[in-house]
Amino acid sequence: MMSSTPSKELRRLALSLVQPGFVGTQAPDWVLRRISEGLGAVVLFARNIATPEQVGRLSAQLRAENPDLIIAIDEEAGDVTRIESWTGSTRPGNFALGTVDDVELTESVARDLGRELHAAGVSLNYAPSADVNSNPQNPVIGVRSFGASTDLVSRHSAAWIRGLQSAGVAACAKHFPGHGDTAVDSHHGLPSYNASVEEIAANALPPFRAALDAGVRAVMSGHLLVPAYDPVNPATMSRRILVDLLRTELGFDGLVVTDGIEMGAVTDLYGIDGATVRAIIGGADAICVGGESSDEGTVELLTNALVAAVAEGQLTEERLNDAAARVREFADWSARRAQQVPTDRINGDIGFVAARRAIRMTDAAQGALPLKAAPHVVELVPTMNLAIGKETPWGVAVPLRERLPGTTFVRVHHDDLVASSRVLDELALAPASGRPLVVVVRDASRHGWMAEALSQLLLARPDAVVVEMGLPGTPDDEVVQIATHGATTASGVAAAELLVGTCAKA
Repeated sequence: MMSSTPSKELRRLALSLVQPGFVGTQAPDWVLRRISEGLGAVVLFARNIATPEQVGRLSAQLRAENPDLIIAIDEEAGDVTRIESWTGSTRPGNFALGTVDDVELTESVARDLGRELHAAGVSLNYAPSADVNSNPQNPVIGVRSFGASTDLVSRHSAAWIRGLQSAGVAACAKHFPGHGDTAVDSHHGLPSYNASVEEIAANALPPFRAALDAGVRAVMSGHLLVPAYDPVNPATMSRRILVDLLRTELGFDGLVVTDGIEMGAVTDLYGIDGATVRAIIGGADAICVGGESSDEGTVELLTNALVAAVAEGQLTEERLNDAAARVREFADWSARRAQQVPTDRINGDIGFVAARRAIRMTDAAQGALPLKAAPHVVELVPTMNLAIGKETPWGVAVPLRERLPGTTFVRVHHDDLVASSRVLDELALAPASGRPLVVVVRDASRHGWMAEALSQLLLARPDAVVVEMGLPGTPDDEVVQIATHGATTASGVAAAELLVGTCAKA
């Protein structure tokens, strides 16, 4: 049955649900044209960002077409950063904040980030991750979570939301109904959260309830299968999860936005257009289109798919109108929220303060530091998930060399070890002869090759200092180890300060 709504208005409604990214530090003509045609939001990534001032000009250019345009960003202020993607975040991520467990500090860090985003014209931040990282082998959440305790994650999710929104930027709790107890990266495949309804209610949902109590007005769905609720449809397109659970049981009446619709978890099953239609049918209101799929052709494809779904009776006009209305309501609310808060471009050093407070050391490290001479630093580099920008720097060697001239360093990848059995001897141990050795790892407990390399280095050099910048696992008190609980620039600086003795442990 054909829709009674005029085709032009139908297209405008469909277009308002799409939240695409784009390439460039200025808005392309196609983006400006689409905004004038009804596009309700855009998403900024590292490719759109050079300086805060440039982002401010870009936001002004976009809003010249629509003053209430939602300008979103995926800025977790930790290992996943866009606004500081080229330099690394000057604020620690969620896991570091959860380690400190000071909700006032968490709120202050989020407020500091919010001031920066607000000054740049951003109105919606796809953060925080309210996932409880109960599976230490999780390949995609990890240090993006505040921790493995439901109560802790609930407290800090609420504090982070309060801090960000007090600075005039809307928060978005993700990845509903909880991505922490999974073992598959949803960028590549479909994870399954195989818990009972009772276990989900006790472990995964409380942080989202806390987020709603804190006033969050946007929730991002996760691309994962939750068989206890829906054995067929991923959460992003499941009415049982988005409508029955989130809206009816939890009472959420705000904007539901999908995780990046181009991700393999859903596109491998339905294609990007099919996933979009299914998500709106399932109860999502807005479609985030990130990654490399952000172009005019994709926006046209998704808009046409929604219009065709209405024409074919697959998607009701009522559901399309409902989703578009929620987008407008959110845009109105976020615009008012932004206008109520004065622009404050002053950034404090709260991020570095927080990173220092998150440092933890083994007993062996207490008496072994600071270093007595310039070290050789070996950084063992894993392949990171796609949420973390490839361009984002991390490590301890660079800030350490700035503070301790004569420091040398090398980065070793898994492929290097595969190529030659002599790599550790030649690149790590020989250059460290007669001087301190610092070994930097990132989630060593999740990467077998990294754990093995670390064991070999410690066997040859039991005096080596280990800096773990991911999940610390179970530290050995006999090993000289520092845990930063994240790999941000702020965390690297905090570790370097500790190594040279210029900053007392908080």
